[in-house]
Amino acid sequence: MTVRILRAAELTPAPWKNGGGLTREIATGPEGAGADAFDWRVSLADVTADGPFSAFPGVDRVLTVVEGAGMDLVVGGEHHIVDEPLWPHGFPGDLPTEGFLLGGPVVNLNVMYRRARTRAETAVVCGTVRLLPPEGGTVLAVSLDDGAELEGGGDGVRLDRYEAVLAAGESPGVLRTMGQAVLITFSGG
Repeated sequence: MTVRILRAAELTPAPWKNGGGLTREIATGPEGAGADAFDWRVSLADVTADGPFSAFPGVDRVLTVVEGAGMDLVVGGEHHIVDEPLWPHGFPGDLPTEGFLLGGPVVNLNVMYRRARTRAETAVVCGTVRLLPPEGGTVLAVSLDDGAELEGGGDGVRLDRYEAVLAAGESPGVLRTMGQAVLITFSGG
């Protein structure tokens, strides 16, 4: 079993692939893979202005607004109003996409995965949830509030806002949230 705790203070802002904003990478599979080599990637994007999204050929994306009023996503010329917070919205990363802010800056949790190599399931959960990686896959839980706790195998580990637990193999235990968390499972394609 492999378990890692990913601390928010260690998430370094980096420019988007297209240079239009900043993102904080939470985790990638395989670890350390670049923008053109990942099987999956999870990050937080600070969006402060309208503009185009980076193109990712062969990649499916899931965007979850975790702060702010939301966006009008124009994906391949079709409008998608993403104004309900904490509601995962999937779209193909290879279609031209533009985002228009509905009421000021937002923070989006972005899940990206190469559709030919892996699958991802994204859900917002609250309360208590057992973290179960799929066979041969990975589970990632990102706390959206302070005070979540991972319980299992000894002492509990506290997770604050935007901190995460990443696990492969066996379950790392139970996550008890004070609010919500985003739960993502990755499995082979």
